[in-house]
Amino acid sequence: MSEPPPTGPIPAPPAHAPGPSGAGPRRRLVDLAPLRESPAFARLYFGTTVSNLGAQLTAVAVGLQIYDITRSTFAVSLVGGIALLPMIVAGLWGGMLADAFDRRTVLAISATTGWLSTLGLIALALLDLAQPERVAVWPLYLLTTVNAVATTIAFSARGSIAPRILPARLLPAASALNGIGFGLAVAIGPALAGVLVASVGFAWTYAVDAVLFTAAFAGILALPRLPPLAEATRPGLRSLREGLAFLRRAPNIRAGFLIDILAMGLGRPVVLFPAAGALVIGGGAVTVGILTASAAVGTFLTGLFSGPVGHVRHQGRAIALAVMTYGAFTVAFGAVLLVTGLERGTWTGSADAPVDALALALACLALAGTGAADEVSAIFRSTMLATAVPDGMRGRLQGVFTVVVTGGPRLGDLFAGALATAVALWFPPLLGGVLIVGLVALILRVQPTLRHYDADAPTP
Repeated sequence: MSEPPPTGPIPAPPAHAPGPSGAGPRRRLVDLAPLRESPAFARLYFGTTVSNLGAQLTAVAVGLQIYDITRSTFAVSLVGGIALLPMIVAGLWGGMLADAFDRRTVLAISATTGWLSTLGLIALALLDLAQPERVAVWPLYLLTTVNAVATTIAFSARGSIAPRILPARLLPAASALNGIGFGLAVAIGPALAGVLVASVGFAWTYAVDAVLFTAAFAGILALPRLPPLAEATRPGLRSLREGLAFLRRAPNIRAGFLIDILAMGLGRPVVLFPAAGALVIGGGAVTVGILTASAAVGTFLTGLFSGPVGHVRHQGRAIALAVMTYGAFTVAFGAVLLVTGLERGTWTGSADAPVDALALALACLALAGTGAADEVSAIFRSTMLATAVPDGMRGRLQGVFTVVVTGGPRLGDLFAGALATAVALWFPPLLGGVLIVGLVALILRVQPTLRHYDADAPTP
């Protein structure tokens, strides 16, 4: 029987605790110290990892179901577009809730809401089986929007919890561990989703997510109470203005947000995968699952060999260079789609998936660039936010960060879906990747505080 969690709040580490250059001996493999030193973090980590696996099943299955109904890549992209404005509001509101109330309670309520939306997807899929003539797309949009709102609030609360249950010296390692957990979920979940949808259908795929989601509750309930450390401004316009005023005085945090928006808004090819599996590479749902999972290979390997991240001082430069690499291999993925389509001489669909084209796409999305590069950027962005922002403002800034990391991909889905519909499937990653490289290089040049950011003296 596990020991009960403590009933009082865990003291927060100093806002400007010693940076990573003094984080102990250098290592090559991931540092497991956060799991050993904080049982609360370990329980939350494992619960989140398991529930993320189920979330990936649903994310892929919803896209496949909408494409199956409409045969439209743009219709798939609307999953993100419709949810975008509610997610922006939820991210900002969730950050204010995390600063004003017990963060464990905020996380538990939002997780429960997300779980109920998954049960709704199961009901819709069963209705589809019983009465296919009554199939409609709008209920899928509605439930995925509810799920996105709940996930956004949960992300805001969860991101502001780690600095309360871990010392500052372990935050880069904790971020790398989160990358490994997410990488495993994304590597296994989408591929499994493709197989499940092809073999047992949508309802059972959503049901597996609902079962795995219960692991998140175990991790959340094991947390200690995490009330505000000082008197907090209640959620509302005043709280929001305080957060935005702080952000205006935080050029490094702002630059990190902008770089991530560029990466996700211009270089997100996921919405193209159903059409790529149906029309270009071939292989259908299984190919979609493999492509979606491929970026997680790079994420997982980066996390596995993340030992050195605890000693990187110039984290701003690391973020910019990682995202420029991301952009370069996004261009390469677009080139794979273009050349494969031209060589096969068909854009009308094929059941087979040529091994060479699939392998090149996998390399572009995972081993060479997108997955690994994005994870490097994520590790240092999360660390900067956790160490340079004081606890009383961290929830609100985490809320803005949540809007960026969850809203950015939705913008990216719209960007890719609209351009693919107007021009061709290969055009969005080619154009977006070029823009990413150029714009991030410009930001690094004109923002000296980001270039000179020192993790031993973190400043927002």
